[in-house]
Amino acid sequence: MATQYPPSHPTLEMLHGQLAAMIDHWTADQEDVETSISSLFLFRRETMTEPCECVVEPSIVLVASGVKQLIIGDHAYRYDPSHFLLTSLDLPARSQVLEASPEQPSMGLVFNLDLNIIAELISHHRLSPPQEKLSEEGAYIGQLTPDLLEPFNRLLALMNRPEDIPVIAPLIKREIHYRLLKSDLAARLWKIVSAGSQSQRISRAIDWLKNHYNQPLRIDELAAHVQMSSSSLHHNFRQLTAKSPLQYQKWLRLTEARRLMVNDGLDAAKAAFQVGYESPSQFSREYSRAFGAPPKRDVEALRKRTDQIANTGS
Repeated sequence: MATQYPPSHPTLEMLHGQLAAMIDHWTADQEDVETSISSLFLFRRETMTEPCECVVEPSIVLVASGVKQLIIGDHAYRYDPSHFLLTSLDLPARSQVLEASPEQPSMGLVFNLDLNIIAELISHHRLSPPQEKLSEEGAYIGQLTPDLLEPFNRLLALMNRPEDIPVIAPLIKREIHYRLLKSDLAARLWKIVSAGSQSQRISRAIDWLKNHYNQPLRIDELAAHVQMSSSSLHHNFRQLTAKSPLQYQKWLRLTEARRLMVNDGLDAAKAAFQVGYESPSQFSREYSRAFGAPPKRDVEALRKRTDQIANTGS
């Protein structure tokens, strides 16, 4: 199914064509590409997929062709070439390709946000805060405009001029953050970086959990650390991440154990102890529930898939 563009934005279609051509060039025979520009990643999928577990960092995701969706808890965020996805926290989620084929692959990019740049732009340029009333969420869908898409095209074009990347890429990245502050999601960005906001406090709680995931979790201590009551922490944490703090810690432990087994060759018992589990049997049960297979079988399947992708690209 061909994606329909708003008739009022002919420039957007032209920019998407340029973006798609560049991504097509750099992702030939590959699914995921870590580019020579820090914080910029490319993806390509030639088939529709079932929801796949993923780790989402604060970022903006664009699709130059095809349709995708991100699922967080019971909420699905659908985006296409006319819309972009903005995520504000490190979130456990599921990603799904809804429209893709070998002839018309789903292609796009992920650009990790620097919340410090956003805060600095707001402060230095004395930008006025939007008055929009917001619900608390961990992801949002925005309307893509030529003003936002055009600097992304210039950023990708730098990959053909690697000697220019150290000088020019930081300037374009700063412009992208500025354009986001001028987008229809500006109010969300303000809320993310505003000191004392619920989003900012939950972000601090997530940072603490990431640094202490292998230690026992005491909710009252975590709540005091981010200056919230235990009940408020639990409510707002679940609202933003679709998980409780304890569930989030478990997710961190399991994903790190998976990484240790796949990348470092640890067996299940060693990985379990390293991430904070005291019982290998409990680890195996929770791992199977999270990833749909016991640790050994899941890791073997992941390695096989990685080898198949590598062989296809060689």
